[in-house]
Amino acid sequence: MLLAVIVGLAIVALGAIFFFNTRGSSENTGRQTGTYPFQIGSPGPGEPAPDFSLASTTGSRFTLSALRGKTVLLYFQEGVTCQPCWDQLKDIQTHRPDFEKLGITQIVSITTDPLDALQQKVADESLTIPVLSDPNLVASEAYTANSYGMMGKSRDGHTFVQVGPDGRIRWRADYGGAPKYIMDVPVPALLADIQAGLKRNTL
Repeated sequence: MLLAVIVGLAIVALGAIFFFNTRGSSENTGRQTGTYPFQIGSPGPGEPAPDFSLASTTGSRFTLSALRGKTVLLYFQEGVTCQPCWDQLKDIQTHRPDFEKLGITQIVSITTDPLDALQQKVADESLTIPVLSDPNLVASEAYTANSYGMMGKSRDGHTFVQVGPDGRIRWRADYGGAPKYIMDVPVPALLADIQAGLKRNTL
């Protein structure tokens, strides 16, 4: 009887050690282990969101700081040649009310392609969400969004950054990193990740 108790306690102790070691390793890498794994790059939650001003497919300039007081979702993507990226954007547009329920009042996408190519692509895809041209990687490098793609540092991967009304980052997910290079996250999974991240970051 005593031997069984000792063996049982040993198993519990080993299980606890394994759990906490695994948990610590996951937190150190910043990689999530869900259906669509992602990393959390820098700047991350709690940090000030770098300001930028870029030409938009709407014909005007988009300046992040001008939207202080609103919640903005930035979507960095590979650009014109990445059709899954545009499918992602169309899916987001279709489910716009679901993002608004999370308090997101503005969504913009950012790529390193020239503005004229983006304007044509937006027209072809019937998109109303503004797409910003960042050929000099001003915003892309400020958010290190060009560190998670398949095409090297010249293009972004598949990064989402939610900026709160106070100008600080509330949630971030870099889906485009190795080894999976995810380019299209179903909206239900994306919304679930945002909700979980916001809950975690406000605890």
